[in-house]
Amino acid sequence: MELAIILMMLLIVVALGAIKLSDGGVAFPFRRKPQLFTPVEHTFLNLIEQAMGREFRIVCRVRLNDLVSVRQSANKKTASQALSRASSRQLDFVLVDKQDMSPVMAIDLVHSQGKEGYKAQKDWFVTGALDAAGLPHARIKVKSGYTVDDIRECLENKLIPYRRLQNKMAQLPVHNPEPPKRPTRPVRSSRPAAA
Repeated sequence: MELAIILMMLLIVVALGAIKLSDGGVAFPFRRKPQLFTPVEHTFLNLIEQAMGREFRIVCRVRLNDLVSVRQSANKKTASQALSRASSRQLDFVLVDKQDMSPVMAIDLVHSQGKEGYKAQKDWFVTGALDAAGLPHARIKVKSGYTVDDIRECLENKLIPYRRLQNKMAQLPVHNPEPPKRPTRPVRSSRPAAA
């Protein structure tokens, strides 16, 4: 009996040793990437921040699912298919409102040959989803020589509907205006009353 227990323990030790040797002893085979963004993405991020950073926050690599949701009126099959397709799509940059972090505009970098992982053709699904959600989508061609003013002009052209809506909202009357500032008790004169 003792021999069976010793053999069983020896078998367990040998099995654990074999497992350690087979996977190289590394449970998480990762290493840190040298940089988060490609040089082109980093350059565009700097240009966008200089052009729009005072008014908006710039968020990078945002999934389409994080920007849009399926309407409640959609049937389950259509909703499931749309969510599945949206989950695999990603936007390069998103401008968000600094106050409430609501998305204002999506931005994609486009390379004419599709080099270095950039989009080459228009993704009709992404464009349609963003249009249906009322979110502007700027597609900027990758090339050198852009200035901050070039990027600002391109983005401002896409933001025209957003600016109009902001102006309308600013002109709407306030439903609960502040009460007028007036004394809370009667004002008494410092002069004596006339006889």
